[in-house]
Amino acid sequence: MTGRYGGSMHRQRSRLWGLDPEVVHLNHGSFGATPIAVLEYQHALQRHIEANPTAFELEELQSELDRTRAVLAAFVNGDPAGIALIPNTTYGVNTALRSLDFGEGDEILLTDHSYGACRNAAAYVAARTGASLVVAELPDPVDEAGAIVSAIMDRVTTSTKLALLDHVTSSTALILPIAEIVGELRRGGVMTLVDGAHAPGMIPVDLAGIGADVYVANCHKWLCAPKGAAFLAAAPDIRERLVPLAVSFGYTAEGTEGSRFHAMFDWTGTDDPTAHLSVPRALEVVAGAMVGGWSEVMRHNHDLAITGRRLAHEVLGEPIVTPASLFGSMAAIPLPDMDGGAVYTDPLQTFLREKHDVVIPVTPGPRPRQRWLRLSAQIYNDVDDYERLANALEEWNG
Repeated sequence: MTGRYGGSMHRQRSRLWGLDPEVVHLNHGSFGATPIAVLEYQHALQRHIEANPTAFELEELQSELDRTRAVLAAFVNGDPAGIALIPNTTYGVNTALRSLDFGEGDEILLTDHSYGACRNAAAYVAARTGASLVVAELPDPVDEAGAIVSAIMDRVTTSTKLALLDHVTSSTALILPIAEIVGELRRGGVMTLVDGAHAPGMIPVDLAGIGADVYVANCHKWLCAPKGAAFLAAAPDIRERLVPLAVSFGYTAEGTEGSRFHAMFDWTGTDDPTAHLSVPRALEVVAGAMVGGWSEVMRHNHDLAITGRRLAHEVLGEPIVTPASLFGSMAAIPLPDMDGGAVYTDPLQTFLREKHDVVIPVTPGPRPRQRWLRLSAQIYNDVDDYERLANALEEWNG
């Protein structure tokens, strides 16, 4: 298989990143990748801070954090007053779970597609408080969004206190109809905590329209900010209940200028704030890579992921069942069941990396012995990358 997608324009976009050109990078979803211009901006900020750390921390930091909050809020249609800047989504999910009150008889609802780290956090909180975990099994395969809603709502009881839900599932790359699910749960009096790790920058995110009690997401994945940048968005009636995992001076900030909610999260100890402060630059750089800005970036990446999925399915011989509308910039392809290890240890993944320089995860599925090949698409990719993957899969099958 040979081809070229986008020609010189693609090559120009791919040069925005410092990725190894000998490697086919099909795993943007796990760790992201930050454009060179954004890293240069971050490094310039670090040099500026180190020129006079005291002046920056006391005179500039707060306004810079406020600027990042405002830019992020505009991008996801949220309220800057309810946005806290945090290091990653797992931190935010832990913060919410450990701030809320649970007790004997309470149920925490999640799905069998929930991200492992967040599932562990929920299990930890349940064990400490006496609450129970309830797992909704999503349809397999998924052929329409309504079936996802039904599977979740069928597990709601009068004891369900909180639902922890992915906006985009990690291992299977499914986009859940999150606004519809949150609306149904709200009408039943159930609080919602949304793990939106993969959503911003992959698909349009409308926090006001979703209406979750807490929504947590990364900026280092599809927004392409430096690693260590994420946000937590909290509804007005729950902000005063949320306390960061590290309690510091902001805990006693009542009566001071500004928001206590922000004060608690903005200063949990001295750290490097430049990942967060580089988020506006990342949004600008990625938007500028395509004429249509972010809407074109999302559409391009979706179309490329669906093309990659088709090429992989053709080689593997698996039928395409899940509608393209339930995938964004990632797509998951089912593999034959087998006893495997954890993510990044599957023999197929090792073969693709070591024999073909194709970096792509083979992830455990929600059912025992299930495996999924999860591919990502970013504007530094082209169809040739997925044809190379398909050729490698063909060799593996042979």
